[in-house]
Formats: sequence, structure tokens, C-alpha cells
Amino acid sequence: MNWSQLLSLKRFGDTQIRPRKDQDETRLGFEVDYDRIIFSDSFRSLQDKTQVVPLSKTDFVHTRLTHSLEVSVVARSLGRKVGEQMLKNHPELVKQGYTMNDFGAIVATAALAHDIGNPPFGHSGEKAIGEYFKHGNGQQYEAHLTKKQWQDFVDFEGNANGFRILTDSKSGMEGGLRLSYATLGTFIKYPKESLPKKPTSHVSDKKYGIFQSEVSCFEDVAQELGLASSSQEGKLTYNRHPLAYLVEAADDICYTIIDFEDGINLGLIEEDFALEYLIKLVKDTIDTKKYYQLQFKKDRLSYLRALAIGNLINEAANVFIKQEDAILKGEYPHSLLDKCTYEAQINDIIKISVEKIYKSKEVIEKELVGYNVIAKLLDVFLAASNRNYENSLTNYDKLILNLLPESIQEPKKSHYLRVLAICGFVASLTDGYALELYKKLNG
Repeated sequence: MNWSQLLSLKRFGDTQIRPRKDQDETRLGFEVDYDRIIFSDSFRSLQDKTQVVPLSKTDFVHTRLTHSLEVSVVARSLGRKVGEQMLKNHPELVKQGYTMNDFGAIVATAALAHDIGNPPFGHSGEKAIGEYFKHGNGQQYEAHLTKKQWQDFVDFEGNANGFRILTDSKSGMEGGLRLSYATLGTFIKYPKESLPKKPTSHVSDKKYGIFQSEVSCFEDVAQELGLASSSQEGKLTYNRHPLAYLVEAADDICYTIIDFEDGINLGLIEEDFALEYLIKLVKDTIDTKKYYQLQFKKDRLSYLRALAIGNLINEAANVFIKQEDAILKGEYPHSLLDKCTYEAQINDIIKISVEKIYKSKEVIEKELVGYNVIAKLLDVFLAASNRNYENSLTNYDKLILNLLPESIQEPKKSHYLRVLAICGFVASLTDGYALELYKKLNG
């Protein structure tokens, strides 16, 4: 893979090349991508979607929206740090007009959108959709689908749904948001389809990032960017876009540190205990005099959080720069923080977060609510959509269809596309609206 291709400004439908040196610096193409995501309905819905605690009524716990904004800020810094060195390593990029801010803009935009396809109720929402098809009423659809189509549903993946949202063509809106291919490539953490599951231990094979409905679109993006194919017969797999490692690192940094901070603010982790763990992460950069001048624990926590994020940004950038050749060859199988200097401290914090936050009674009880809500909504909307296709609508179904967006009220011709459209609709709902709909449907 080479950077000149990887930084392509091409958009869906383009018939001419967009040279970087011809770009309007006041409205750069990669920054246009950022704007389009910010103003999209799908991004706005993240304001009421779970990051850690579903249906939280506190004013300080992160939502998917605040998490995405923070990840984007961290990603921008990572992109600029790496970009500065890449321009030194590849002076031809400077001649073509690229700057370190281009790297920052691409990574920041992909990071901004990294959770855009996540269902309500956090990761349990993904599992709830999968369980509905694996063990619930959704089993009836298996006979109508190919193995790969079926796998898309039983392992429903927010990453793949995000790519579908960004690229989904509608009448008059071909190519979805029409983002640059560099941004789309950077967005795809797992450049493979749902089968085979985890074919290797490479980090990019951990999950999947492409539904069957977007295979041709993804292949177009991959070919334009020059992503190396590792596909075997009947299996669609590509090497990651190098900048996807930076998006992943930014997400890892934020959920490691900020989810931990949320746990402290919720009282799930004792402050003194938590501060001790964070200090281990910043012991080489902390200004102890400044730290002890801070009167309140919350201020000390904020200071340690900022230092920790800064340290991890520098560490991730250094690992990327050191491993650039392996990354470009698709031969770096780890996330950037997996083998970093702070690996032990990160693992300690994540272990505490799992025990004290993700498995807390408050989180588990609310995740259980999400399972029931999602199963009910899928039941009702899938039944109406299929009966609409069969011209056997009940009066109740007609009312249900009116709750769907106009773009999916007209039934798709295949079982796969009908089921995917309804799953996409349910995944688009906020936590609050999904719960409200559930209550109304239950009278």
C-alpha cells in the first residue's frame, strides 16, 4: 500500500481525479466529510445512546455523542503527529500538496463516525439483535437467507451498520453522505465480511465491518485506495487502511480512561483507589507540586485524565511510526496500545472497569431492559414489513408502517434487504425513543 493512493479524495460517482494541490484550502475535502457527519441525523441520535450506563439520568455520564466527539479530538492529535512524520518519510506527499492536517482531518472524521451504526443500549444492543435471530422469533428467516446473509444478523455488528449508513444510496442521494474514500477506508476497522469468523488472530479479523449489501461498495473503495487483498476464494478480506489503527487507538484511549472516570463519578469505583491507578499511568510526566496544589479530588482526577490521554497519544503515535512498514504491508497484527509501554497499566484499568462498571448491577439491569425492548420492536416491525410485501397487511400493520421512515416503508424485494432495513431502523433509535415505542406498543 502507498500513501498517495491511501489519501484519495475520490467520492462516490466521481469521474475525474481530485488532486490534493487543487483543493480549496478554506473548505478542504476531508473537512467537508467531518461537516457532513456532524449534520447527519444518524450522528445527532448519538446524544441519547448509551456509552457505559444505559438510560442514565445523571448529567455527567458520557453518551455515544460526547464519547464520539472526544475520540475525534484525540484522533485528530494522533493523525497530526503521525502525519508530520509521514511527510518527512515520504516527501512526494508534500509535492502533491498534502499536509499533516490532512492526516488529522481524515482520522478525526472517521473517529467522529466510529459509533454511528451502534444500536440503542450500547454493545448489549448489538447482542440483543443477534440473539433475536439466533434464539428468538427471528430464526424463521434463516431458511430464506444465504449463510453470509444470516451471519450478518446473528452477529449484528455496529461497525458494518455504520458503513451502511455512511454509504447507503437513496433516491437523489446516491452514495449516501458521499465521503472521501480516504475517510471511508479509515472508518473500516474490520475490512471483511461476516464469514469466516476470526479467520486469523490479526486485530483486523477480530470482528467484521461489511454487510453483504455493501460488498460491491466496499470493493470499490478498497481498489481505489489500493488496500491489499488477503481474500481467498469465496472470502472477502482486505488489509486495513493504516489510519484505521489511529481511530482504534483513539477509541481505546478514551474508553479506557473516560469510562473509568465515569465509574468514579457514578460511585462505582472508589476515588482514592482510582487515583492510585491513574497515577501509575502518568508517573513519568506528572508535576507533583501542581497535583498537590489541587484542592478537590475532581480537579485532581481531571488533571490525571488529561495527562494520561496525552501520554497515550504520544505512545500510540510512536508505535505507529516505528511500525509503519509492517502496517503498510498489512503485517502488524496488534492494536497500537496492545504492545505499548503502558500495556500493564491499561490492562489494570480495563480489568477494574469490567468488574466495577460493565458488570455492575445498574448496568446489567438496564441492559436486560434493552433485550426485551429490541426483541419486541423487531417482532412488530418485521412482521408488518413482510406482510406489506405479501399484500396481507392488517389494520394494525398499517399503523405500524406509518412509524417507519418513508425511505423504508416501501418493502424491499428480498428477505435479506427487508430484514436489514428493519434492523437498521431499530439500530437507529435512541435509547429513550426505543423504550417509549416499546411502552406504547405494549399499551
